[in-house]
Amino acid sequence: MKVEQISIFLENKSGRLAEVAAVLAKAGINIRALSLADTTDFGILRLIVNDTEKAKQVLKDNGFTVGKTEVIGVEVADKPGGLAEILNVMKENAINVEYMYAFVQKSAGNAIIIFRFDELEKAIDALQKAGIRIMKGEEIYSI
Repeated sequence: MKVEQISIFLENKSGRLAEVAAVLAKAGINIRALSLADTTDFGILRLIVNDTEKAKQVLKDNGFTVGKTEVIGVEVADKPGGLAEILNVMKENAINVEYMYAFVQKSAGNAIIIFRFDELEKAIDALQKAGIRIMKGEEIYSI
């Protein structure tokens, strides 16, 4: 149920994002989802790719600082209140959302959102008890 995500620390300057995309393209790695957050001096690019270990290695080989994190992909009803339902489950269980980002693919009429929680196992348990579908990593990597 957990999804491996890589985080790349980038200097906030022109061309760095293009370099990451080029390195991954050359290695035949497909980006499934991404999020970019920045400050004045640096950015954090979070990626879900079809081959996490290979991506991590080729990026390191090309001088990038790369980390790996576990996140989860959750199917969210694609209607008003769909996200609120998920967030209310977290609120009721005192689980903090560290960050989240949307996934571009729809699944059976539902949207897919990637979440990072402060207590991942507790979040998984709470979502399952609420009847909310958590996607398997393999499902997301293959979309």
